Formats: sequence, C-alpha cells, structure tokens
Amino acid sequence: MGTRKLGAARPATARSRAPHETAPYVERLLWSAGLVRVAGVDEVGMGPLAGPVVAAAVVFAADATPLRGIADSKRLPAPAREEAAAAIRQTALGVGLGVVDPEEIDRLNIYRAGLEAMRRAVGALPFAPDHVVVDARRIPDLDAPQTRYVRADAIVYSVAAASIVAKVHRDGLMQALDALYPAYGFARHVGYATPEHLRALAAHGPTPWHRRSFAPCAAAARGSA
Repeated sequence: MGTRKLGAARPATARSRAPHETAPYVERLLWSAGLVRVAGVDEVGMGPLAGPVVAAAVVFAADATPLRGIADSKRLPAPAREEAAAAIRQTALGVGLGVVDPEEIDRLNIYRAGLEAMRRAVGALPFAPDHVVVDARRIPDLDAPQTRYVRADAIVYSVAAASIVAKVHRDGLMQALDALYPAYGFARHVGYATPEHLRALAAHGPTPWHRRSFAPCAAAARGSA
C-alpha cells in the first residue's frame, strides 16, 4: 500500500473546456499504467455545526466519454450540481458513499471523521479499486495504493465528480433535517454557522444533529441546560 504525489497534467486541449471544468488527465496517466479502476474520493461537510460528514468515491471507465460540467462542487450552483450528480451516477462504473454522523464526529474529532467517511465511501464501491486519488491526505486502512493531489477536487476529474455526488447527497440529508427541525433553517445554510443558524442555536439549543464538540454547539448546550 503506497502513497505518492503527482504533478498537474494540463495539456493544451484543456483550453477547449471552461476554466473551472476538469477532464480525466490524471486518470489517463493511471489508466495507461494498467490501473483500470481509478477511484476519485472527496468529502464534504467538515465545517458545519450540524449534520454529517459525507464522502463519495467515483470510478469511471477508461473508455467512457468524459462528462462536461464536472468541477469542484463549490464552483457550481445547486441546479448544475444536481444535474451533474445524476449524470455521474448514470455513467460511472461505480459510486460509493460514506457517512459519519455527529455523534461519531464528536467521538473521533472532525479530521478523523473526514478520513473515516472517505474510507467508508471506498468500501461502499461495488468492487475494489486499483488506485485511489484523494485531496492531499492519506485515507487509512485501504488496500489500494493512493495518490495525494493538492486541490484534487478542483483539478482531478474523478475527485471533482466525487465532490459533486457527496455535496448533493449531503444537501439532501440537510433538507430532510430541515423538515424535522424547521426553526433552524437547515435547508438554507446546510448546517454552517450563519447568523440565522447561530440565532436559532441560542434560542432553541442544539438538536441531536448538532456537533457538540464544536464550540458554538457546546456553548448553546450549556445555555439550554
């Protein structure tokens, strides 16, 4: 099990794509080395005060036509993310999701929770990947070799796709929580520490989906005790 870093591959054909779009340049390097099932992995939801951390792993076929509009999920508006997520799920060889809930986040700490979500996402693929590409970190307890790539969610095709799938899935979970706890505005801020969210925390205290190890939630819990 190894870990290595790749330099960015940006051939001239990249100019035909929008500046923020990605194409499978890194994947092609790995495919050409005989690594057929290359999994891009990314997580979302590290910063919010509430809700889970969600990770996705996405594997594309080497002979598949690259999708347009694949980019870091933070660069895309919600409708474009949802459209892209549907296309990814339809065309990918495999998609895996990993979820770590707030209780586990509080027990593990947020950094380790993010790694655990990514490990679970790889484990949820319908097959074992030949290689894993991840954003600047090493996922523990994987049998497949890994490549760490700085800002992979912005410049590596399969990692950007994973960021989209994870973001859309997590946003859906937060919308479901909004229906259960309408006073907090989860559908609007998806758990981040907006003024609206902080006011709701102060007024109502934390829900079971708040991360008690995060300072604003801990303070709200003390205030509501």
